[in-house]
Amino acid sequence: MKKLMIGNDAIARGAYEAGATVATAYPGTPSTEIVSSFARYPGVYAEWSPNEKVAMEVGAGASMGGARTLVAMKHVGVNVAADPLYTFVYTGVNGGLVIVSADDPGMHSSQNEQDNRGYGRFAKLPVIEPSDSQEAKDYTRLAFTISEEFDTPVMLRITTRLAHSQTLVLEGERQEIGIKDYKKNAPKNVMLPGFARERHVEVEKRLLKLKEYAQTSELNRIEWGDRSLGVITSGVCYQYVKEVLPDISVLKLGMVNPLPDKIICEFAAGVERLVIVEELEPVIEEQVRSWGIAVEGKELFTLLGEYSPEFIEERLGGGAQSAGFGLDKEIPARPPLLCPGCPHRGVFHTLKKMRLTVMGDIGCYTLGALSPMDGMDACVCMGASIGTALGMEKARGREYAGQVVAVIGDSTFVHSGITPLIDIVYNQGTSTVVILDNSTTAMTGHQDHPATGFTIKGEPTAKLDLEALIKAIGIKNVRVVDPLQLDQLEQALKEELQRREPSVIIAKRPCALLQKPPADIKMVVENELCKGCKLCIRIGCTGIYFIEDKKLAAINPNTCVNCGLCAQVCTFDAIKIMEG
Repeated sequence: MKKLMIGNDAIARGAYEAGATVATAYPGTPSTEIVSSFARYPGVYAEWSPNEKVAMEVGAGASMGGARTLVAMKHVGVNVAADPLYTFVYTGVNGGLVIVSADDPGMHSSQNEQDNRGYGRFAKLPVIEPSDSQEAKDYTRLAFTISEEFDTPVMLRITTRLAHSQTLVLEGERQEIGIKDYKKNAPKNVMLPGFARERHVEVEKRLLKLKEYAQTSELNRIEWGDRSLGVITSGVCYQYVKEVLPDISVLKLGMVNPLPDKIICEFAAGVERLVIVEELEPVIEEQVRSWGIAVEGKELFTLLGEYSPEFIEERLGGGAQSAGFGLDKEIPARPPLLCPGCPHRGVFHTLKKMRLTVMGDIGCYTLGALSPMDGMDACVCMGASIGTALGMEKARGREYAGQVVAVIGDSTFVHSGITPLIDIVYNQGTSTVVILDNSTTAMTGHQDHPATGFTIKGEPTAKLDLEALIKAIGIKNVRVVDPLQLDQLEQALKEELQRREPSVIIAKRPCALLQKPPADIKMVVENELCKGCKLCIRIGCTGIYFIEDKKLAAINPNTCVNCGLCAQVCTFDAIKIMEG
């Protein structure tokens, strides 16, 4: 039976059909749906791990224990998981292990656009790359076979376009693989230097065998056509090339590490002009050039951003079927905004009002950096807000600490904020940290985490007590405030910033999308009191707008959730909360 599936759901289906029984992940767009989809299948275990390193370690343990295991994360998550991943390449697997890296060309939801095919070369593990949902399912199944045949974890590399695009997928039957026997084997699994040196030899032997496998694997194929132009490509770029240039010769690479050099040389010899089409880094191009093959690549295209059919058409020219890829009109810009009623809005309004230096983090609240809130000074990676705040304090002196705060979400704090908070205490910092606790991992679609009290399947579990944890670290000054009560929030910030010891403010209110707006109240603007000052507009909420010709603010009843924030910022008492 065929079904429309996004690539992420197809990967989950492929893992299930391959007999995988364990899947781990930390949610991160564009990878999030993989493990949440896998969790819906019967007879499997799935978890949201606190971070990607833990997900990789649980996955490694499950593989050692004999289970076929799927570990999924976005591209920057692999950075977090790299420590155990590199060493797990040395130990090898028992049950097959597939790690999904969801890269994000164009940075639709990410802080960089790194190309994780590089991990294959650096860590010396095979990397395979599907080009549609059917291949995503099929390649996932095959990846488990490769993993066990060659005693290695396998990376399945996808991109945002494949993760979230739908194509038809033919479902298959589940293989009942069973759990492999576990045998104690310290020289293989305990990476003491003496054992690791021997395992490195095995890694190099394995890589040679994988190179031979790549020459005959069904993952790589030549599609001969017009030989005046030959294109080497992989992943979703293959679809773009076939749309724009359906009649040319194409070498489609499904295994992008190690590369099948014999097939590439054969293809290069069979075409008059050779071009490589690959998003981001010239991973294939550099290796092909190193073999002395004349090839065109990044001089035609770009290292930046996501490709498209119209971009390839522009650079290579298209056939008769290529007309109509462009748009007749420009699409108006639609910058991302915090939702109406978002509890983070009150925090950033207050931080901007107080003119504080704000070290930010990864989450919905990163949007607080944008106008009109302009409430964030820096954002590097998950959990970095706390460490960078301490660094700012140490660089500029203790007096400056009273002007610096770190903001971090509840899920991000659990992910990687606990350790730098310990650093503040241990190294005698005085920084103030604001945990924006909206009781979910909102940015990626409202996934649970250890501080929500529910598992990936919605089952009740132990709930991490953030207040108790913070006090156990050694921070005496912990207080909880409602971020939509602006006076309370500002007073808390003033008091904590005056301390000469570390403190934490937990700005606690559920995500606006998790609760229904109160039905018994509504916001109204009394026109005779409104002075047209636009203070209410500067909170950046789509629930309120300005009528320029009348010089009046107005409530948008279609988006307003009656949170009352605009009424608090109005200095003329023109916005009222009406009951009934």
